Amino acid sequence: MARHVGSTLLRLGGYFWASPISLPALLPAWLAARSGGFWQVRDGVLEAAGGWTGLLLQKLLPGFPIAAITLGHVVLASCPEMLERTRRHERVHVAQYGRWGPLFPFAYALASLLAWAQGRPPYRGNCFEVEAYRVDDPGC
Repeated sequence: MARHVGSTLLRLGGYFWASPISLPALLPAWLAARSGGFWQVRDGVLEAAGGWTGLLLQKLLPGFPIAAITLGHVVLASCPEMLERTRRHERVHVAQYGRWGPLFPFAYALASLLAWAQGRPPYRGNCFEVEAYRVDDPGC
């Protein structure tokens, strides 16, 4: 019983700690649902895909379409298929947000800069992505 209470408190603490990032992400999730896409809660994570948000993810960085992105405990995906395909990868980022909270975007950017400075690709060489790809694609 005490173990269950402790894990619940830890999980709630993770939600609270990541809330400065999760709360603003509710807007693009809502926008996806209101513009032809959808949203759902799965395993304690709000997932949204398609609609205007999906189009934005595809066009935001020319030449680098975003299949999915995690913002706190909210995962936005370009379409339902990409949401399904990237779910395990994005769950690793949700856990990272639970640990790093509002510091995660800064730590992520710093890890990309560090990877680049060491001659590795800024995205795939980022230690946070390495962890996520290890779960998502163990053959990497």
